[in-house]
Amino acid sequence: MKKYNYKSVLIARKKRTDPEDFAHRPCFISFFEENEPHLNPQGPKEVLEFDKKHKVIISGVDVHYLLPGNDIVINNLEELSVEEEDKIVHVRGKQIK
Repeated sequence: MKKYNYKSVLIARKKRTDPEDFAHRPCFISFFEENEPHLNPQGPKEVLEFDKKHKVIISGVDVHYLLPGNDIVINNLEELSVEEEDKIVHVRGKQIK
């Protein structure tokens, strides 16, 4: 489990390279130094990419689901940890509320 110290993250699904391969579900987590990362024109400071995942489990934080892009935003972070376990990505964090 690795810990990250950023202000916000954006969790999103990548497009499959092979539309026939339903087991191939890539996703990524982008880290930002400011809140509202989907409005940040400078882009992320760091990006983690995951391949062939079934789901992302998020705990300990409030999230915002952005309908237009099917993205998840987490703002006001104190810390965030990310851990891979088979086909699952665990995201755990603490927020300033």
